[in-house]
Amino acid sequence: MALMHTHLLSNVLGMYISVEVLLPQTEVPEHGFRTVWLLHGWSDDETMWTRRTSLERYADQHKVAVIMPTVHLSCYTDMTHGLKYYTFVSEELPELMRNIFPLSCKREDNAVAGLSMGGEGSLKIGLSKPENFGCIGCLSAGAHNEPWNPDPKPDDPYFFLQHSGKKLEGIPEDTFGNAEKILKEGLPVPRIYHAIGSSDPLLDSAHETKAFFEAIPGNPFSYTYEEHPGSHNWEFWDTHIKRFLNFFDGKEEL
Repeated sequence: MALMHTHLLSNVLGMYISVEVLLPQTEVPEHGFRTVWLLHGWSDDETMWTRRTSLERYADQHKVAVIMPTVHLSCYTDMTHGLKYYTFVSEELPELMRNIFPLSCKREDNAVAGLSMGGEGSLKIGLSKPENFGCIGCLSAGAHNEPWNPDPKPDDPYFFLQHSGKKLEGIPEDTFGNAEKILKEGLPVPRIYHAIGSSDPLLDSAHETKAFFEAIPGNPFSYTYEEHPGSHNWEFWDTHIKRFLNFFDGKEEL
């Protein structure tokens, strides 16, 4: 695998942004490499997946490219009091990366996944852009799926994330509503892998998300939930990013 540290101009954000890239050093497939758009957590940056896990070795085994952008403390949202990180990751970044690297644009060759804040972000992006992503991986998180405080105060640590009282319906944050929209309108249906540790502090959110998807008749999202011993840490994420890549490959045994 080739590991590249890239710094490129985002017109959406109006600044240069850092993106880590893992690229197979093999013959390029006809349509380009299958790609995992891998999202970091709240306290992390674009380097943490490669620093704390064996991701490079796993990606080499699966012959997939991995794109890891930094989004700071954005929750992968178009911030009311900040920048448009959702638009950057879900729309601009794939176009920029495909202009530079031989990446497939076929939806079945593209997955979005992440841990914690990035796990919530992967559900948000994957279910609001189902035409672009065939597979979603959510580790140690669940869907937020509720509007932010409609009357934020400047000393609120999440002030910059607020949607200024916007209704949840019709925005990317409406994860459950977007899943229902996919089925109602006959849009492409992504497969979902969801894993969390049994001692994780976000377990309640994960259980709410699990209940939502398991209540859908016929399991159209091929929703696969795993709750294993573990907490909110890199030991868990190292194990389960490997299991997600098996899921992305369509393997029955993860």
